[in-house]
Amino acid sequence: MMAAETRQIERRRAAMHVQDLFEESGEEVGLAELAASGRVSRRKLQELFEDDDDLFEAMAELWFEPHVAIMEEVVAIDLPPNRKMYEFFVRRFRVNRERFRADPKAFALICEAGAARFERVRGFVDLADHYLSELIAQAQAEGYFPGFEIDQALSLINQMVNNYTFPDVLIHIDEKLSEEKLAHIIDAMFAGLSAENGGASGVNTIRIAT
Repeated sequence: MMAAETRQIERRRAAMHVQDLFEESGEEVGLAELAASGRVSRRKLQELFEDDDDLFEAMAELWFEPHVAIMEEVVAIDLPPNRKMYEFFVRRFRVNRERFRADPKAFALICEAGAARFERVRGFVDLADHYLSELIAQAQAEGYFPGFEIDQALSLINQMVNNYTFPDVLIHIDEKLSEEKLAHIIDAMFAGLSAENGGASGVNTIRIAT
């Protein structure tokens, strides 16, 4: 039986092979396809993975590795809250954009596989929310996002920046997304995101322009 550390290394190596095969074939790769490729023996695959979903989870871990490293680094660095929030999103956006532009077909296939197995990647989404909550708490300590519970601010911020965090959005509007636009979104967020009623919900005050 493999030691835990060795098993993790071998799972990661197998996931790298799967990623390569995705890009080479343009088709989803499971245990049968990986075994047939000759890159990993069937016996070792049986020891490493329970099923295709487990194999996909290992590939998801590989896919999110740079994102997790970025989030951990940004949370720890000493920057003003608005700059820190921008770095949190823009660095991960750059990773996804580079991957998409390098191979749009493979990128789209991976996004499709991720959507089909969302429960296998939910943990990474939850981790991103965890780190974003830390940034929100740090910002609120300096007076930003007044009046909001952290979960409320989290939900609003995610909705405001989701074009830069959902990888498959790149497939449809890549050229419309930019680092400059993201910076303006973050600036607007820090300038005015407050629980105070700004009047938008007061429909009785709507005026028709003539």
